Amino acid sequence: MVKLVALYEKPDDEQAFWEHYEKVHAPLTRELPGLQDLELLRVTADAFGGEAPFYLVATMSFADEEAFKAAMRSDENKRLGKDLMSFAKGKVKVLVTETHAV
Repeated sequence: MVKLVALYEKPDDEQAFWEHYEKVHAPLTRELPGLQDLELLRVTADAFGGEAPFYLVATMSFADEEAFKAAMRSDENKRLGKDLMSFAKGKVKVLVTETHAV
């Protein structure tokens, strides 16, 4: 399984961030071809103390590398990327991961 992981820093305006995320960004994300799951993890604390470096972790799951690459080439992903930059530019890191059972 391949997962795209987006790590969001705390937004300047939390209310505006959530309104946009829930009404615009999440629905665009769900349109990605081959997307199996979208999970949002709200960061509530840093386990070692201090301020957490991230505010939100979003994971998008795809069956395999082929499905992931097809999704990344899609028109839906182009729209999603433009939207991401419209509300989170400079405040998000996006990583590609593979899952491994242990």
